[in-house]
Amino acid sequence: MKKLINLLFISLLALTSCSDDLDINTDPNTPQEINKGLALSAAQGSITTIMGGEFFNLGGMYAQFYTQAPSAGQYEAIDQYNLDTDYANRLWTELYAGALNDLEFVLNESNEQGDTGTYLIATCLKAYTMQYLVDVFGDVPYSEAFQGSDNISPSTDPGEEIYLDLLSKIDEALAAYEESPMNSDVGQQDLIFTADMDNWVQFANTLKLKLYLRMSNTSQANSAAVTSLLNEGNFLSENVSFTAFTDATSKRNPYYEVQIQELGDVNDVASNSLLEFYARNDDPRLEAVFKPNTEGEYIGIEQGIGILAEPYGGYQAQEFARPDIQPTTPVYLMSLPESSFLQAEAYARYGSSEQAQEKYEEGVMRSFELYGLSTADAMDLINADGAYAFDATAELEDQLETIMNQKWAGLANVNNIEAWIETRRTGYPLLVDAQDPAYEEGRRIYSLASVLPGGQIPSSIYYPDNEVQRNSNLTQKPNLLQEVWWNQD
Repeated sequence: MKKLINLLFISLLALTSCSDDLDINTDPNTPQEINKGLALSAAQGSITTIMGGEFFNLGGMYAQFYTQAPSAGQYEAIDQYNLDTDYANRLWTELYAGALNDLEFVLNESNEQGDTGTYLIATCLKAYTMQYLVDVFGDVPYSEAFQGSDNISPSTDPGEEIYLDLLSKIDEALAAYEESPMNSDVGQQDLIFTADMDNWVQFANTLKLKLYLRMSNTSQANSAAVTSLLNEGNFLSENVSFTAFTDATSKRNPYYEVQIQELGDVNDVASNSLLEFYARNDDPRLEAVFKPNTEGEYIGIEQGIGILAEPYGGYQAQEFARPDIQPTTPVYLMSLPESSFLQAEAYARYGSSEQAQEKYEEGVMRSFELYGLSTADAMDLINADGAYAFDATAELEDQLETIMNQKWAGLANVNNIEAWIETRRTGYPLLVDAQDPAYEEGRRIYSLASVLPGGQIPSSIYYPDNEVQRNSNLTQKPNLLQEVWWNQD
């Protein structure tokens, strides 16, 4: 049942917006006591709850920023690549019945009112949310979702078709806004950009670039569309972030609220895959991403080894470095460094190496700025003799590896799920066997606790059992090795 949302509580971790007791088959067209501004706030709250909560933790471990501490076992299944079919119950409901359901209402209301600004905002957020559902689960309900009692078992759509339709919908919303530029009237109820339409247009363009680059290794690769976006150059000038957190119960950053405030900071510790990457390169981001142990030291462990009896049996989480997330740490839906690295990849693929280098170096600089560090330190690392120097004369694959390694390093504690998705798409940083003689500290390894056969890692996660039981057209996947559409070609 739709409820009136008090804006003072939009940022609550426990916020389920309008999703209580709903599933994706609930009719979004019969809300009670709500307007499009409140529904937009609720949708943004739902997206933030998942991006900064479940997806943040899952991505942090799968991207090998964090690993399970030996003193606890809350997330052993993630480190073991052994997630069950119940894992995604809450996040699926929060995104479908919460965010997407609310956004459907905003789209309908905005369309009826001729409000092209709010329509563009809702279109961007819907495309963003659906993109992550595809990237994490694979084929998901889309075209038949949100039909209420007319269709209680929506079929899944191929991820490829969803992507193409999302791009089409963004283009349509941008064209409608450009033809009749009605600024959104939601104002402060837009908790991301306060209805600044210039920022939303930039987000739309940057989101399109990300979608097109996801498609770059598929038959749907569209160099002309990417080149057009690069020529226009109207990408993010501000971070897309949710900052409405305070250090009070249920109003804190969602990761902090659960992992640190409620669970006592005993589960996630620094994975050597990231920590040693920073350490090997004298990268000061190490001390921005992680907080030290009780002795003031930055010590990590190999991915998955904390689950095993040896060699860390009896060690406590506080003896290792841990993620440095504070009560008011923003949740980033998309950041300026990510935008720069997207452009760097696009130029490497479809433009010039010199332009790729410029955007790559911009990305590293912006990453340091985001972590509150000196750009002078970044300059030292990206200069010709630095550890992060970009070789514009190198082959494309080598340039991509340089870009993606830095994108990975710059997404830690910023957008962890994006980092995991990009490691799957590009294969960078390289994934190696820790026992291989060629193993180099600071690369990703196959989790030492993995239950999967050697050389395999999860490619997606199970559909939530709750939804499979309700929806006769949703068939559970046989395992976690099923690739999403852009990794199948």
